[in-house]
Amino acid sequence: MTHTKIMGILNVTPDSFSDGGKYNTVDDAVRRAEEMVDEGVDIIDIGGISTRPGYEEISVNEELERVLPVVKALNHLEVQLSIDTYRSEVAEEAMKLGATMINDQWAGIHDAHIFDVVAKYGGEIVLMHNGDGQRTEPVVDEMLVYLLKQANKAEMAGIPQHKVWIDPGIGFAKTREEEKEVMARLDELVATGYPVLLATSRKRFIKEMMVGETTPTERDEATAATTAYGIMAGVRAVRVHNVALNVRLGQSMDYLKENDDERHNIS
Repeated sequence: MTHTKIMGILNVTPDSFSDGGKYNTVDDAVRRAEEMVDEGVDIIDIGGISTRPGYEEISVNEELERVLPVVKALNHLEVQLSIDTYRSEVAEEAMKLGATMINDQWAGIHDAHIFDVVAKYGGEIVLMHNGDGQRTEPVVDEMLVYLLKQANKAEMAGIPQHKVWIDPGIGFAKTREEEKEVMARLDELVATGYPVLLATSRKRFIKEMMVGETTPTERDEATAATTAYGIMAGVRAVRVHNVALNVRLGQSMDYLKENDDERHNIS
């Protein structure tokens, strides 16, 4: 049975919605990364641009200045490094330093050269569903067309299928009702054959699952519920802030799924 990977979020930004400013020095970023490794993380996703609502665009140079020193400081760790960027320049410089995955919130639409960069370094790429929120067809239908089209472009650039991940983009360009629909139909993404990354951690979707007002860190248990739900649907990785909680949950879910698979094989 395939192990469900835990991708830990490391925002090296001053303005991310959940932990902006906590890890935007190299020392603080290294300290958090080492904690995540101790907690059992599989992938550390380093982000130099905030994607919170109303975020301000920064230059390529500023993104490089935030991200590269952290990659240099972490490339000795026995863990996969991912870069949360949609810019090929940032992807290339980070991959030169040892990053092996690019997490592109625009799925190569903003900068198609990112596919060539990832192929050149033999890396993996995550393609997330995004857009302007205006659509003429049901959200899951649009999402599947969008992601499969971009995945095909990634493969044509030379990235093997098993290294092309897809992400339904919870929290991006969707209403809450549409996000419920996406979650209910995660198995359809899994059925495409591409590994699926689920990223719900502490987002507004999680907030609206809960009763009463919550701070981002108070949403970790509800986030873990979506981790369990995603694992049952067959997702291959989850992107989270609270690594320790989701590692424990993932291990338990993997154990239960393995026993269930064995029972069905015997019967």
